[in-house]
Amino acid sequence: MQAEWYRTAAEQGNADAQNNLGVCYELGRGVKKDLAEAAKWYRKAAEQGNAAAQFNLGACYSDRESLAIYANPVEAVMTWGLSTLGIANSSGLAKDAVAAAKWFRRAAEQGNADAQNKLGCCYEFGRGVAKDWAEAVKWYRKAAEQGNAAAQFNLGDCYNSYSGGGSGVKDLVEAHKWYNLASAQGFWRAKPRRFVIERFMTREQIAEAQRRASEFKPRKAPEAGASLSGRDVVDSNPAASGTGFFITEDGFLVTNEHVVHDATQICVLSSAGSTPARVVKVDKASDLALLKAGGWFTPLPVAASRSIRLGNTVATVGFPNIGLQGFAPKLAKGEIAALTGIMDDSRYFQISVPVQPGNSGGALVDERGNVVGVVAAKLSVAAALVTSGALPENVNYAVKSSLLLSFLESVPDVSAKLKEPNTNERKFEDVVKSAEQAAVLVLVY
Repeated sequence: MQAEWYRTAAEQGNADAQNNLGVCYELGRGVKKDLAEAAKWYRKAAEQGNAAAQFNLGACYSDRESLAIYANPVEAVMTWGLSTLGIANSSGLAKDAVAAAKWFRRAAEQGNADAQNKLGCCYEFGRGVAKDWAEAVKWYRKAAEQGNAAAQFNLGDCYNSYSGGGSGVKDLVEAHKWYNLASAQGFWRAKPRRFVIERFMTREQIAEAQRRASEFKPRKAPEAGASLSGRDVVDSNPAASGTGFFITEDGFLVTNEHVVHDATQICVLSSAGSTPARVVKVDKASDLALLKAGGWFTPLPVAASRSIRLGNTVATVGFPNIGLQGFAPKLAKGEIAALTGIMDDSRYFQISVPVQPGNSGGALVDERGNVVGVVAAKLSVAAALVTSGALPENVNYAVKSSLLLSFLESVPDVSAKLKEPNTNERKFEDVVKSAEQAAVLVLVY
């Protein structure tokens, strides 16, 4: 019966249902086992961007030569996400390492830890991609930091080799730490490997490795729709956080490129709960990033910044220093202090708005509630002290909205949906409310 429900939704184009129907065909759950049919439904979901299906389709093309990357060979066959052994020979898909690496990459870039680990294997052994030790370690680490036992074991092996986790230096303390973490999850090869390297370690090194393992916290983006407390966010151990703001009702939002740089999972948190987001486009030179989240939201209008004058009042609502100040949105208000940024950089405004780490990516709005900039940076305290001998006081910068509009024009589906700028005078309290409704906490993993 469950398979039939999945089929009904799958035939209507639901990607999750398509992937689940593929699993049903793969394992013979409610339908006759049919690996070719499983691969068909995996592909339909994978082409819609479903990360689990992308992983499964990658596995269809993969040779699956070694079970050593899994915690238990029997579990590898039985686990949904890892159960595609044999499909490459039975699904009608020819063994194709390049295709496997392609689909593993698509899933890995969405934060799928199993796919990140498999992509690491592709780079380590040159399967479908050129051998690249540093890339292999990079993807092993991303998966390991999410708590993936197979990747923790593989990363331990990297540190146990003379390539030293990509650094060129063997590090038995780090190797022991990762073996220890993998072993704690029942990874069957990690314990003997840890025992072997202990013969070459001092008591102090072993104690340090155990301390590092005990302090480890996996990074895992919250589930979609979860209503999170501050403790939930802390426990998810994000690598970085910032602010973003919606610009369309259907979930396109803007933040800084430096906030989401090198992210493999992004979660945006609003009053409606947590929502996964993906990067659509970035402009590193202007420090802008366009993201897409699923759902319906209250956007802000974006106005050209050419009408802004020195001394105009501006404000931002964001999420500064969440570890210290908490997770409620914070208002900061000030003026346009200069029409150019550091060293007269014409891409930026200098603002007297008191912003802090975590405000990056927030909307800078004018007195009518239009976005006229994107909060981006503070003047470096160290640089100011070296060059002038004095500490800067409230010297901050925002990317001009004219650059944002040019950036968005390159994505027609977005630029066509932007709200018209407000032209009427508004109460400041109403402006703040609009900015708060559009603002989201951006969590990066």
